[in-house]
Amino acid sequence: MNKAVTDTASTDIFSSAFLLGNVGAPFIIGMAVGYFAKKMLRTALFLGGAAIVVLFACEYYGVIHITDAQLESAASTATDAAKSSGDFLLHRLSDFTSKGLSATAGFFTGFKLG
Repeated sequence: MNKAVTDTASTDIFSSAFLLGNVGAPFIIGMAVGYFAKKMLRTALFLGGAAIVVLFACEYYGVIHITDAQLESAASTATDAAKSSGDFLLHRLSDFTSKGLSATAGFFTGFKLG
């Protein structure tokens, strides 16, 4: 490829080289991260629910005593951790392109598919 064709491809915003590098790849990366994040959220919710059921069973048999305030505090802490993790992922994905639009759109698409 000669230099004139290479220079045109790097400045033409509708060229396949520009779109793949600046829109396509960040979108795919964002989609993979979103898909993974949703699967991990489902797994964490499943394990958290199982732990709560075990705690309820232990409380029923008199092994432990759990107050509603303690349970709500634990749920609030877990929610804050999940929120900060999601914010971290979106902030990191927004660094891929100047506005991070394609990576963020990919994240939400992957999260929807997951």
